[in-house]
Amino acid sequence: MQLVDQATIFVRSGKGGNGCVSFRREKYIPKGGPDGGDGGKGGDVILVGDSHVNTLLTFALRPHLRAENGESGKGANCHGSDGADQVAKVPLGTVIIDADSEQVVAEITEHGQSVIVAQGGKGGLGNDRFKTSTNQTPRESTPGEPWQERTLRLELKLIADVGIIGKPNAGKSTLLRAITRATPKVADYPFTTLSPYLGIAELTGERRIVFADIPGLIEGAAEGAGLGHDFLRHVERTALLLHLLDIHPPDDSDPVENYLAIRRELAEYSQELADKPEIIAVNKLDLVDEDQLADLKRRLTRELGGKGVPRREVLFISGAANLGLRELLEACWRLMQEVRLTAS
Repeated sequence: MQLVDQATIFVRSGKGGNGCVSFRREKYIPKGGPDGGDGGKGGDVILVGDSHVNTLLTFALRPHLRAENGESGKGANCHGSDGADQVAKVPLGTVIIDADSEQVVAEITEHGQSVIVAQGGKGGLGNDRFKTSTNQTPRESTPGEPWQERTLRLELKLIADVGIIGKPNAGKSTLLRAITRATPKVADYPFTTLSPYLGIAELTGERRIVFADIPGLIEGAAEGAGLGHDFLRHVERTALLLHLLDIHPPDDSDPVENYLAIRRELAEYSQELADKPEIIAVNKLDLVDEDQLADLKRRLTRELGGKGVPRREVLFISGAANLGLRELLEACWRLMQEVRLTAS
């Protein structure tokens, strides 16, 4: 699925209904007293987390959310009906920011978690509320409270199990298509992926892993270069990183140096992000012969354990040729379980 991860919305709650001024008018009750009812409460605008929603596309297409106004009170002490709430579902990982103050209103991380982002106005009081022993025919009432209106910015930080990172053209989109049912765009030019994609890989025994294909990172991404800076925040919530390396880069660059360059960008953006558990998958295995592969394995195993980089599991795969993918998924699953046990 293609992901829309930012949206600006305009929300307005419902106005409270006005209180009513009314007096009893019944044939056999000549001195009927006040019986004006209260106005109904205006509806709230509520955002609710839903684990089945994975994009902010709905808000990009329909950015206005308005709740109903409360109904005015009526005679015979009839209260006005409350206005209906406006409830909208958002993906888990949505950060709600007030566009005017830049303050974070809330962060939705759990299924069913709800946040009132615009409070409905209270209903006004009818004249029945103002009767006293000395004022038996009050003509007072109060208007309903006004609506609340605000502009909000929604930003989605993906909640995926595994974030796939790497240089542009490393084969991230091809790998995601091969291991899940996601259909990201695949082409032979930089920055094919212009927005993150999610995919779910099914393993045996009802096990599943949610992968996020993060747009390619380049040197300087932590300072805003390329597309990667906009999407580094998505990697923060993943349990682990799957670092994809191109075994035969089209620009003839060195796979090991490419790996270390991305590691530097992660550390500059967030040391916590750089310390996440990681699996290294060397992609496009089908493009080298056995002698080249053996030599590269020795070099990667030796060099990726040095230069201040902690030793990590290195796997060799081909997303296009479907080589080593089952082993890769099992390795991701094992590491996920280790992460969860450590966290608990």
